[in-house]
Amino acid sequence: MKKSFLAIAIFAFSFQSNAQSLKTPSASTSQTVKQEFGLGSIELSYSRPNAKGRTIFGDLVPWGAVWRTGANSATTLNFSDEVIIGGKKIPAGKYGLLSIPGQSEWTIIITKQVDVTSPSAYKQEMDVVRLNAPSVSMPFPVETFMILFERVKNNELEMMIIWESTMVSVPIKTDIESKILGQIDNLMNKDTKPYYASAMYYMDNNKDLNQAAAWLDKAVEQTPNAYWVWYQKARCLSMLGKKADAKTASAKSMELAKAQKNPDYVTLNEKLQATLK
Repeated sequence: MKKSFLAIAIFAFSFQSNAQSLKTPSASTSQTVKQEFGLGSIELSYSRPNAKGRTIFGDLVPWGAVWRTGANSATTLNFSDEVIIGGKKIPAGKYGLLSIPGQSEWTIIITKQVDVTSPSAYKQEMDVVRLNAPSVSMPFPVETFMILFERVKNNELEMMIIWESTMVSVPIKTDIESKILGQIDNLMNKDTKPYYASAMYYMDNNKDLNQAAAWLDKAVEQTPNAYWVWYQKARCLSMLGKKADAKTASAKSMELAKAQKNPDYVTLNEKLQATLK
């Protein structure tokens, strides 16, 4: 009798051990997205459930209730630098992303809590910022829940939350101008001066174009055979309305690009010269 009991126990343990070793795909796959932004980055971690024919918002995800904005683990955002959401500055660090879906508007919550997986665990006093974001109806359904970063610019982007036929967009900004201008001022007092990069920042951000042109002159002196520098000098001169000088700079860029076998810059210069007639 004892031997039979022992045999059954060993069999049961063996069965349980084998069952525990079985690995199957997750019903809601996890995803980590790292987006370069400003002078730093944003890292998003979340799980992606599928609709599977279910009604999502207003049913599986109730209206007016705190949602972890995903499945399984808590959804988190890690900012390597300070960002601005809902007009409030948020220091670098890791935060939880929660939401309260509504039929026409969602409440988006950035919280110090990074482990909220159910409404009962949420503590409003831990909020860093709350903002309202309109819910937009899309003309086609999305099966797998997604959060993505779109319309990424130097100092702003949109975090889009999309599932079923609903999209919610959250603007995120960062203040980099003072930091970059500070770097430029500092580096211009060094031996190796970033003339080209500084000129490009001025051109791309509606700063003093005359100063940009002066820096590009210096950049040409540093690298006289750099066709890309000559091309940007031509662009800058064109923006200043100096068409004749722009044509000369563009012709030099094209000559160097042909010699160095870069057809892309030949095409860019052809397009630029067509605007200078």
